[in-house]
Amino acid sequence: MVQMRTHTCGELRMEHVGQSVRLVGWLENVREVGQNFAFVVLRDFYGTTQVVIETEALMAQVKGINKESTIAVEGVVRERDSKNPKLPTGDIEIVPEKIEVLGRCRYNELPFQINRSTEADEALRLKYRYLDLRNPEVKKNIVLRCQVVAALRSAMIGEGFLEITTPILTASSPEGARDYLVPSRKHPGKFYALPQAPQQFKQLLMTSGFDRYFQIAPCFRDEDARGDRSPGEFYQLDMEMAFADQEDVFAVLERVLPPIFAKYGTYHVASEAPFRRIPYLEAMDRYGTDKPDLRIDLELTDATELLSGCGFGPFEGNTVKAVVVSGFEGTRKQIDKLCADVEVQAGQKAYWFRYDESGEIVGGIAKFVQPLKERAVEALGLKPGCFVGLAAGNLLTAQKTAGVLRSKLGAFCPAHMDKERYEFCWIVDFPMYEIGEESGELEFCHNPFSMPNGGLEVLQKAAAGEIDPLSITAYQYDLVCNGVELSSGAVRNHDPEIMIEAFQLVRLGEDDVKAKFPAMYNAFCYGAPPHAGIAPGVDRMVMLLTGAETIREVIPFPMNKNAQDVMMGAPGDVTQAQLDELNIAVTKTEDEE
Repeated sequence: MVQMRTHTCGELRMEHVGQSVRLVGWLENVREVGQNFAFVVLRDFYGTTQVVIETEALMAQVKGINKESTIAVEGVVRERDSKNPKLPTGDIEIVPEKIEVLGRCRYNELPFQINRSTEADEALRLKYRYLDLRNPEVKKNIVLRCQVVAALRSAMIGEGFLEITTPILTASSPEGARDYLVPSRKHPGKFYALPQAPQQFKQLLMTSGFDRYFQIAPCFRDEDARGDRSPGEFYQLDMEMAFADQEDVFAVLERVLPPIFAKYGTYHVASEAPFRRIPYLEAMDRYGTDKPDLRIDLELTDATELLSGCGFGPFEGNTVKAVVVSGFEGTRKQIDKLCADVEVQAGQKAYWFRYDESGEIVGGIAKFVQPLKERAVEALGLKPGCFVGLAAGNLLTAQKTAGVLRSKLGAFCPAHMDKERYEFCWIVDFPMYEIGEESGELEFCHNPFSMPNGGLEVLQKAAAGEIDPLSITAYQYDLVCNGVELSSGAVRNHDPEIMIEAFQLVRLGEDDVKAKFPAMYNAFCYGAPPHAGIAPGVDRMVMLLTGAETIREVIPFPMNKNAQDVMMGAPGDVTQAQLDELNIAVTKTEDEE
């Protein structure tokens, strides 16, 4: 062994008894049990080992060492009288002959107990992330992340993909999120942008004659944090295939991902190929979301015809969606909390009633449903003991609210959720266009570089007013696992003529396309192969595999929810000299906002 030691703190066993060893690590704890007798726990990356202090001189030395100091211990391995079967090293202990301080902790008090750091306030954990990472429970997430990345890389190479890195400093591009801009010193007034994704570069690689590309790609987006999204930067398994279609991309990931999830996941069962393919409109209608958790066996039922005339105000003139749950045993208090949680998440109220064991409609909005009991039983397939959750609004609002209700009910009812598995699906046939919430005009719904179903002909029909542009779907697809969107991908629009027609529908002409995407447009004019790709998020994958509640638990040095690195003090101030060199003037500071 190297690095100043003969063994690690997780290595020694009974066969080492009697050997002289040298261990190094952090002094985790000292437990005094007599005047000159104490147990010391020494911890390194690999585990812990008990060290027994039995002399006055060593006792005096240990008392002067603060916890979390790094030390070296030289001594002899002996069998423990009182073994600890919970520890790999629980059969032995070290009787030291010499203790050396390698790196002294100069603080008597730590910000939190290392082995209980996950119980500390998150802001404190992020400020002292280097201490938080000493906790073996926190560290194991990062170790697993390394193992998963290595497995992904090996699997992709095994599938014939080349790992090619793409630029970090590039041009600003309208890809759906805010860019991080980098000022150019040599070109005053001009800016680079950090890539939101290697999208254009990987498509250009396909036009360059590379057949299969991948990389574990860093991506940068100036967007708000969520439980499954880290602000600032994230990593994805970026891939692209030439002379390929949607099914080719699906086949690769269906071979690559299930073995990794089954091996490294909290649950050891993962969907086998082929994953379910669910059209977007069907997903919204059946599950109320384009990210359905298929471990839940509940589905939405349309109750508009049944309940729109029942006299309950929120249902009048609206779409009504129902979620029927058999064998429901929740109390009124639990139902109220569930409905309150739905309102917080969906921004809309949820309603309910029960069909009790005696065959009566009770609770919630029962008085409006009771006159329709026979029709309700038939339309909703009710059996005694059923609970019915309801959502209302325009079609999309009713679907989304009912989708949140479905998820909450599934999590609440173990009989309706096979939790301990990874259930994958593909959401396909996304709308090509949508009406923008802010603009009120036609906009691209997903990636503008996607190939429309129907190609040039369907776009020309939309331009001529023969069909509604909102009816056009695209070869766009999302990979979803357990209700989490792992990735979006698409068959790319590699034909300049089709590209121009697609952009004209959103009021952008050929000159606009050439100006915004000059490299890609020109490259396609030199003969581009049909190509398709996808980019599953590495951080989200590891979050699912570990069962972590937030993505920050699986990132070594994450930012907080406000996109701040409180450990390093980023973003921070820079000197006036730096600003002058970059020809930048700061017109507003954070204090003035």
